[in-house]
Amino acid sequence: MSVLQVDNVVSGYGSMEVLHDLSLAVGQGEIVAMLGPNGAGKTTLLRTIFGVVPPWSGTITYKGEDISGVPPERLVRMGLAYIPQEYNIFASLTVQENLEMGAFIRDDDIHPRIEEIFELFPDIAERRKSRAGELSGGMRQMLAIGRALMLNPELLLMDEISTGLAPFLVDAIFERVKELNDQGVTILLVEQNAPKALQTSDRVYIIEGGEKKAEGNPEAIAADEEIARLYLGRS
Repeated sequence: MSVLQVDNVVSGYGSMEVLHDLSLAVGQGEIVAMLGPNGAGKTTLLRTIFGVVPPWSGTITYKGEDISGVPPERLVRMGLAYIPQEYNIFASLTVQENLEMGAFIRDDDIHPRIEEIFELFPDIAERRKSRAGELSGGMRQMLAIGRALMLNPELLLMDEISTGLAPFLVDAIFERVKELNDQGVTILLVEQNAPKALQTSDRVYIIEGGEKKAEGNPEAIAADEEIARLYLGRS
């Protein structure tokens, strides 16, 4: 069963069309990766799904309901969360205050959930009173993920979560991604680290020029020599 269905979506910015009749699906409990060169339209697709960029045409369906153009504040109440590549934390607030901001629509006791986030990310637990802007890049990404998890999302959209991180931090981030998925969170991620994305995901889409160029399981994608040469950096 598809949690998310994107059918023939066209969108862009101003008069510039970025996505051209793009379609994909994300099944319940899957980790689905989108790979492709910079400027391919991957981030635009995430932003279109999350209502930041309105679709020009086509439909986006979440759990059977048409959410095309639904604003983000409504989508978070429906169980979606989006972690953008940049500006994904409040640098002037403390770690704990960032998590509290992530639960802005909840009116129950959020502190048990905060402690669950700190158990998932013990590195930031030790810095709970520090300003987020003082954290390392890896800790910032952990905090961004933790903030998105404060509302217990069913579908998590993640954009380039490993960019600029040291290899050991990339490993740590993807371990948490896998753990979240094991806990029942469905994940659609955009990632430049193709080997790590292939290792972690259940299915892969290759996006270029705002169009879907290929799709399949990680093994099939990695075994295709032309795809590997064009999109996975393999000579």
